Amino acid sequence: MPFKFIEEIAIADIAFEATAPTLDRLFEEAGMAASDIMVDPKTVKPALKKTLKLSANTVENLMYDFLSELIYLKDTKGLLFNKYSVKVKQAKEWTLSCVAMGDKIDRKRHDLRNDLKAITMHMFVVEQRGREWYARVVVDI
Repeated sequence: MPFKFIEEIAIADIAFEATAPTLDRLFEEAGMAASDIMVDPKTVKPALKKTLKLSANTVENLMYDFLSELIYLKDTKGLLFNKYSVKVKQAKEWTLSCVAMGDKIDRKRHDLRNDLKAITMHMFVVEQRGREWYARVVVDI
C-alpha cells in the first residue's frame, strides 16, 4: 500500500506516511491520502480537471504547499479530487505541475469523512530513503 494512516502519532489529528519509487509518485500518493481523509475517493467522479502550478525553495515546502492547496480548493471552490498526475522538477527552485481530476462537493453523492483543516509541520518529513521517496504528514482536522 503506497500510503497508510498512523494512529499512534496523532490523537486529535490524522497522520499518514507515503512511499513511492519517484518523487512525482510520492506527491500523487500524498494527494490521494489527503483526499482519502476528506472523502471516499470512489464516490468522487472525475468530472472536472484542475491544473496546479506551484514552486518552493525546498521539496518539503513544495509538499506542504501542494497539500495546503488541496485544502484551499476544498474550502473555497468546494472541490474534491480522486486522481493526480504530478510532475516535480528541481532547477533554481522546486516546481510542481499537477493535473487533478475531481468533482464539486455533493453531500448526497459523496461519502464525506473528515474536514481537513490544515497541514501541520509537526513531524513533517519529505526525504529520499535509498531508492524510495518517503513522506510523513500530520493534518489538523
